[in-house]
Amino acid sequence: MSPAWWSWVASRDSLTSRLISAGTGRTFRVRLLGQGLGKPRADEAHALRLPLDRLAWLREVALCLDERPWVVARSVAPLAHLRGQRLERLGERSLGSWLFRQPDLERSPIEVTATPAPFHPLAGPWGRRSVFRHGRFAVLVQEFFLDTMTDELGLPSR
Repeated sequence: MSPAWWSWVASRDSLTSRLISAGTGRTFRVRLLGQGLGKPRADEAHALRLPLDRLAWLREVALCLDERPWVVARSVAPLAHLRGQRLERLGERSLGSWLFRQPDLERSPIEVTATPAPFHPLAGPWGRRSVFRHGRFAVLVQEFFLDTMTDELGLPSR
């Protein structure tokens, strides 16, 4: 992985904040693609230590600059610890805007992949995921950087 991509993929701060900074003068928007209850994929359930048949809260978004998606993301949270978090009210606000305000937030090591997002058709060079924990609450956040971002920031293809 190139150093330019490593600085994006390995960053542990808010991706939303980094995108807003990188897109100087562009309008940032979270486009809600879908949200609701559903069964996580097997790899997602494993990452959260959930039984395969257990329902979870699922949310898919595109992080856009000037309406062009730069990142697609999928979040998965077990229902057992979701009570009181009110994440269904996020709408078109980023999950990170809520997560990074939690004082006891812990983040697992970041897993990196070169495979495309299994939940979205747009391609890109890298994806990453990690589990965020805040008290008893846990959410798996998966973010896939798209070719649009690569092109517009002049990043190497890998």
